[in-house]
This record gives sequence, structure tokens and C-alpha cells, in this order.
Amino acid sequence: MKKHFALGATLLSAALTLSAQPSIAASRKTELLVSAAASLKDSLDVIEKSYEKKHPDIDLVFNYGSSGTLQKQIEQGAPADLFFSAGQKQMDALVKENLISDHATLLNNDLVMVVPSNVKTKYTTVKELIAKSVKKIAVGQPESVPAGQYAQETLNARGVWNSLQSKLVYAKDVRQVLTYVETGNVDAGFVYKTDALTSSKVRIALNILPSVHSPILYPAGIVKETKHAAEAKAFYTYLQSSEADAVFVKYGFKL
Repeated sequence: MKKHFALGATLLSAALTLSAQPSIAASRKTELLVSAAASLKDSLDVIEKSYEKKHPDIDLVFNYGSSGTLQKQIEQGAPADLFFSAGQKQMDALVKENLISDHATLLNNDLVMVVPSNVKTKYTTVKELIAKSVKKIAVGQPESVPAGQYAQETLNARGVWNSLQSKLVYAKDVRQVLTYVETGNVDAGFVYKTDALTSSKVRIALNILPSVHSPILYPAGIVKETKHAAEAKAFYTYLQSSEADAVFVKYGFKL
């Protein structure tokens, strides 16, 4: 009888050990926190699934926002393993402050002006935004949202930035600009072409000439304070692979 009890206890112990293994394995995953520009979300959602499937020991966590806000977070010591910016200025600032180690420019994008898809008005220049029929125009905060900076440069180049001040509605990031246009809360907005392509609720009214604003570059870099240097380096390298490139191109980015 004692032998049976001992055997039963042994089997029970083994069963409990086996049932606990998945949770133990899960707890051993390395969590990589990537601070990334909001305009990268759709493409990085796909890359996340693909990368985690190939690397089951990695859990990618994304912190999306405007590049300027993410820059400030890193400067203030917020945790991050990688930074993927929609503006060169924000990356350069962190590199200058010695907060980024490896870094490279991976992508390019285009600026467009979008309107709600049911609006039939045709535009040939941003100067037409001064018309009385245009009440509100959404742009990202130029100080923290690169797309807002590019929009400001564009409107300045065409001599209408000051004239449009009373019409401008500022957004915290480029995706909020897109939402304002989708919902009809504004008559027009400036977003990246990649953002416009994700929505059936807006249409591109104008393609902005690259010559009237700073180059739209997307640099990525490894945060020096990362506690997972090897894993961060591996994902940083993957972001430059042909497999990742194919995803970015699919979502409208240029290499």
C-alpha cells in the first residue's frame, strides 16, 4: 500500500512538473520594447508576427507615438531597447546625446494631403486651402510630429502657413490626423502616403513634392541602455533584411 502511495505521489509530482513547463518557458521569453513612430504600426504588426514565429523566445512589445514624444521619453530614461523614428532630427538628437549605439536609415516616405473619401473637391495646390469653404485642416504638432514639421515646411514654402493659422487643428501624431479626416472633423489633413493607403475613408487629394520639405527618412537604432543588447541587435539586423523590406514595400514605404 505504501509503495502504491509513493508511486502515485511520484506520478502526481511528474504531472505537475510537466503542466508547469509551458508557463516556465513563457516566463523565460525576452521582452524587447521598441519605441516606434505611429506611421509604422501596420507594417510592424506583420513583422512582429513573423519574427516571433521564428524566435519563440522573443516577445516584441511596441510603444507607438510621435517620434518627438518617443525621443523625449528615451531622454528622460523611459525603458526602450530600440527606437524607430519617422524623422532624422529625433534620431540625430539621441545620437548626439550618446543614447543610441548602432543606427541606420532604413526607409523613405512621401507626404500627401488627404480629404474624406466622399469629398469631390479637386485640388491642384495647397494654396487653395485658403478658400472660405475650407474650415479646418489637421496637421501634426510640428515640434514633436515629423509629419507636422514636413507639413509646416510645405505650407511655408507655398507662402500660406501664416494665412492658415486659424484653420489648423493640431494632432499628437500622424494617425490622429488621419482619424480627424476619416471622421470628417476636418476638411483636409497632411499624412504620410503609407497612412493614406491604410484607409478607405480618405483619398489622396495632393501628392506633395519632396523638394518643398526636408527628406522623410526613417532611421532605426539600438538604445544604449538596453538590457538585452544581443536580442536588440538581432532584431535591428532583421529590420534590414530582405524579408522585412518586402513588408515595408507592401505597405508603401520606399527603401
